[in-house]
Amino acid sequence: MKAKKVMALALAGVMGATIVPAVSVSAASDKLVIWTLAADLEQFADRYEEETGQACDVVIIQPADYPTKVQTAIMAGEKEPDIVVGEPKMLDTYYEAGLLADLDELGASEFDGQIVDYVWNEGKDADGVQRAISYQITPAGIYYRRDIAKEVFGTEDPEEIGQLFKDYDTILETAETLKQAGYKIFASDAEMNVFSNKEAWVVDDKLNVSQARLDYMDLCVKLFQEDYTAYATPWTAPWYQAMAEEIPVFDKDTNLWDDAEREEAEANATETTQVFAYGLPSWGVLTMRDHYGATEGKWGVCAGPSDGFDGGTYLGINTNSEKKDLAWDFIKFCTLNEDTLEWWLDASKGDTVSNVAVLDKHKDDENATYGGEKLYQFWMEQAEKIDLSIVTPYDQAIGDAWGNAITSIKTEQMSKEDAISAFYDEIEATYPEIIVERD
Repeated sequence: MKAKKVMALALAGVMGATIVPAVSVSAASDKLVIWTLAADLEQFADRYEEETGQACDVVIIQPADYPTKVQTAIMAGEKEPDIVVGEPKMLDTYYEAGLLADLDELGASEFDGQIVDYVWNEGKDADGVQRAISYQITPAGIYYRRDIAKEVFGTEDPEEIGQLFKDYDTILETAETLKQAGYKIFASDAEMNVFSNKEAWVVDDKLNVSQARLDYMDLCVKLFQEDYTAYATPWTAPWYQAMAEEIPVFDKDTNLWDDAEREEAEANATETTQVFAYGLPSWGVLTMRDHYGATEGKWGVCAGPSDGFDGGTYLGINTNSEKKDLAWDFIKFCTLNEDTLEWWLDASKGDTVSNVAVLDKHKDDENATYGGEKLYQFWMEQAEKIDLSIVTPYDQAIGDAWGNAITSIKTEQMSKEDAISAFYDEIEATYPEIIVERD
């Protein structure tokens, strides 16, 4: 993995940056084909078509299938899609496989300094060639219910509520207080995962199971076994539902991905609860926007137990595309056009863009949805701590295996020792190139 030095947000000297206009094109042009993980690109594409007349075909692909589909298509020489996206954990694989076109040849280098440093640098390959740009920064925070905070803790102030999440021991104390008041601290026990990535999973070709990972494992087990959550698996319907209203407290073994099983569990539930908090990156405002319903305006955001980040939608161009100039115009429209980004701030109700000039202009904005917090300022401060050098192409698979080990422990299928041993076995079998040193 190449090292990526993450710099502070250099705001000075960029206020005079040139606004990048969208190029007016003929509506008769071929469609610009975009493959994405993120549904928000549909909104960008609709906006682009409105302003330029250029038709776009946006295809949303499930995350589990996405990297393979992209690599298969481009390595087979397919000219479409024209634009693909990638999260940081995918990008080095894209770069090394030669999947993405050189954006510097299209003029990217002239915009150096107009995008937050860590985002700009993450879009470069090992030789320093710009191959992708994201329109977002993605530091993590804790989204919490201000009304519940006021009732249970006597304050809704983000600084004070942040102290209730300052470390894992304190989180468990906070969970117990909420339980006694009739609430659940989290929908699931995995909400602090976004803060658990303090070190790389693979360092110098060796598997790195740090103390921070072990501490996170212990936290998840205690949250689960002490009934501090609603047992609502992340990204399932009840997990989203808990953002808006009371939900049933599910049995610990309910498979919420199975609609029939979930509906039966909901019908037979004897207890309901409200959820206090979620751990999400800055793009969590999009998730909240689409699901908070009647709780709109009742949320706040505070810092978590450590620095954290997750995701980020980086746009690149298929090296085989025959519409590279058009594709580059779309990328500029999404990442460098200040008018577009002003629109997106409003449409997203608070997604935090990576364009430095726009961030600086809005750093003192108060977000009414989040109790008047200056969210952009908060996210900018958190983004200064992001270190993407810890990201590796192994993260998804190893993280999933670690999650399976946690599940085995919390459900008492295995002892902690046996679950970790089975985790080591899986990594050795799956990735023989990784050295596994057992304690």
